[in-house]
Amino acid sequence: MCIRDRDDEVKVVILAGAGKDFSAGHDLHEHPRSVDMSQYKVVGTWCGFGCVGSEAQMAREKEIYLGFSERWRNFAKPTIAEVQGRCIAGGLMLVWPCDLIVAADDAQFIDNTVSMGLSGAEFFNHPWELGVRKAKELLFTSDWWSAAEALRLGMVNHVVPRDELSTFTLELAKRIARQPLFALKLTKEAVNAAQDAQGRSSAMQTSFALHQLGHAHNMQVFGMLFDPTLVPAQFTKVAASKPE
Repeated sequence: MCIRDRDDEVKVVILAGAGKDFSAGHDLHEHPRSVDMSQYKVVGTWCGFGCVGSEAQMAREKEIYLGFSERWRNFAKPTIAEVQGRCIAGGLMLVWPCDLIVAADDAQFIDNTVSMGLSGAEFFNHPWELGVRKAKELLFTSDWWSAAEALRLGMVNHVVPRDELSTFTLELAKRIARQPLFALKLTKEAVNAAQDAQGRSSAMQTSFALHQLGHAHNMQVFGMLFDPTLVPAQFTKVAASKPE
């Protein structure tokens, strides 16, 4: 991204996933007590490479989850997410920062973090993407919602047949690319500023802090970052193996 934002020949960026599904979300195999910040090119200043415990976990998520999502959202050029199949929890933090979302008709979305004892994914854009009441319902229940429902809620711009997804998205990008680049940048900044004026930025910081409180609570009670009692069966082996 650091290269393409300086290339004036690139006017629009498409974010797409390979394979049957767009994203399986977070990696639940990470070791919660040995977060190595030195593997990341840290932009934030929350703590240094030697921090440990909740401080290290918060620094890591502030950098690679919230931080990357915010920087992708504020990327100067128009971005389009091209989504097929399942998009789970952390996957939403890839598509929601994009300016437009085109979904295949088989796309399904879920944020099941509440069932893991957390208060939603780190990039907490749910009220703006789904509306307040629907956001509460989908978080409280950890239910899936379809591409058609996402379109009805205004979360996605278009729903197209799976075999037409890439072609349709590219044509949309080409239409946008005909516009003057500077005008596109100004328009994106204006719309983002309007959303931030509604309180999105401060709400995001509060929800992120609550997410970290959930991690700290789960570490005290279960010895791991999430509550294993309601986690799907495929994660029980991970949940049963606590760190030394």
